[in-house]
Amino acid sequence: MSAPNSKPSRGRLFLVPAPLDFGCDSVAPLPEVMPLGTLRIAARLSHWICENAKSTRAYLKRIDAEIPLLTPIQSQNITELPRQVHKKGDHQGQFDAQPLLACAMAGEDVGLVSEAGMPAVADPGSSVVRAAHSLGLTVVPLTGPVSLLLALAASGLNGQNFAFVGYLPQDAAERSKRIRELESLAARSGQTQLFIETPYRNAALLQALLQTLQPQTRLAISSGLTLETAQSRSAAVSQWKKQASGPDNSTPAVFAIGP
Repeated sequence: MSAPNSKPSRGRLFLVPAPLDFGCDSVAPLPEVMPLGTLRIAARLSHWICENAKSTRAYLKRIDAEIPLLTPIQSQNITELPRQVHKKGDHQGQFDAQPLLACAMAGEDVGLVSEAGMPAVADPGSSVVRAAHSLGLTVVPLTGPVSLLLALAASGLNGQNFAFVGYLPQDAAERSKRIRELESLAARSGQTQLFIETPYRNAALLQALLQTLQPQTRLAISSGLTLETAQSRSAAVSQWKKQASGPDNSTPAVFAIGP
């Protein structure tokens, strides 16, 4: 029998959502956008795997202002995912993250966090989740904001059948080709197509969509979700062309199309 205060033989991997205001001009009060239970669990963790150590420390500082951290920020063990994971992604199994979970195998709980929203969804981290399953670790997703689902709910498009397709090509010709493919798929199947873009290319993507999509296709854009400045608009492309103002080039946005 183990001692009353001994650690479990293996830790758990907690998927810790982050606010959606990363990189925005304003931030949302943390208690208004993050469940208290999630903040309490995050406050007691001392081992992290993340996209960026600097932004993770900033997030922990915000948590500490609401619920004191069990371990001071300067003593937190924060490990960044390798650069190639950021550049090429880790959703298709090409990166082995098992070494990053050595502390969990030794009994420490670990938090996985991205810069905004749910880690491993439209952000790196799925390799860490796969590794945790392979190692027999318990994976615990925590409640918090997920921009894709918030945007889908606000779009008025099909929420029973949808797909997230990531980023569209940057090359103009390839991007237009991809837009037509997605529009055709949406028209045939009724499946909503969701995608994102780096904020500074928001205007370019909106222009490409309006130039390529058919007038009757419905386009929905949500930006600045959970902020006071949040905007969601859903209308036929023909209506967008009459008033084509979209998200600015500094605010994260989610785009969706459907019949």
